[in-house]
Amino acid sequence: MAFADNLPMNESLGVFVGVAGYDWLTEGQAEPLKAAVAAVAACAVILVARHWLKSRRKD
Repeated sequence: MAFADNLPMNESLGVFVGVAGYDWLTEGQAEPLKAAVAAVAACAVILVARHWLKSRRKD
């Protein structure tokens, strides 16, 4: 499979919308940069976890 097939796009989008929505509800304005950073961090964590679990299954 290609690298792009393993990208957690739905999860990242969910984190982005969740963080932006929470900021909007609590502070009255959304901070897209903060939401994007959180989404990228979540994407990286999910990628590492999927890679680790996949390599662990092969053993």
